[in-house]
Amino acid sequence: MGSLALFFRLVRASLDSQARYPASALMLTLGQLLGTGIEMIAVWALFHRFGDVQGWRIGEVAVFYGLVNCMFAIADAMGRGFDVLGTDFLRTGTFDRLLLRPRPLALQLMGHDFRISRLGRLLQGAALLAFGAVQTDLAWTPQAVLIALFALAGGVALFLGIFVLQGTLSFWTVESLEIANVLTYGGVQAAQFPLAIYAQWFRRVLTFIVPLACVAYYPVLAILDKVDPLGAPGWVGWVSPLAGFVFLAAAFGVWRFGLRHYASTGS
Repeated sequence: MGSLALFFRLVRASLDSQARYPASALMLTLGQLLGTGIEMIAVWALFHRFGDVQGWRIGEVAVFYGLVNCMFAIADAMGRGFDVLGTDFLRTGTFDRLLLRPRPLALQLMGHDFRISRLGRLLQGAALLAFGAVQTDLAWTPQAVLIALFALAGGVALFLGIFVLQGTLSFWTVESLEIANVLTYGGVQAAQFPLAIYAQWFRRVLTFIVPLACVAYYPVLAILDKVDPLGAPGWVGWVSPLAGFVFLAAAFGVWRFGLRHYASTGS
């Protein structure tokens, strides 16, 4: 069996196990949908009270919000194995069992626990993306669809890379550190708004260290056909999602370094 076929079989097995308790799966999915939906209500209240924010309308922010949440929902579903690496594998010693299997280790972890509840965030993100498109009279031309799909893929790669780095830390800390949530959930919160509203030092962090702006801000500007108030040329949005794949490759480089220093449980 090829690696891709094995991954889909692992995903199907994970979904089948969750489907055995449909009420639980449904409530978790609804919880994700309502939990993230409340955040958008807060954003709506902000714009309803103060109007535009530095020239950005609620429809434009909704496009940012929807696209970023779709990225994170897919990456969160795929990266669950890295998220629980310390507690579910390293502390129990079952990580050694994965090492003995003649299959890519990363693939086994990505297919370990494909959470159906993340569908709630994905649906909410898609709904907000549609809302933003209506509010901004966005024309889904072939070019806009292509940029959106490229940005989505780059964003999934970026967030998955963050989960990989979080799992790598577990080789030394045994448990996943809460500081990693600054880059995952905190990154989602930061990327949901236009880069231009932030201070210069924070814009540099989101562009050159954790390139969230490259997978969200610049592509959305290209989708909306909007001039960047920071002065970036229009073609940047076409190529910037590549930064997400570069970040994922770098994360797996750190992962291989951590894997070489793994010394088992000692038990």
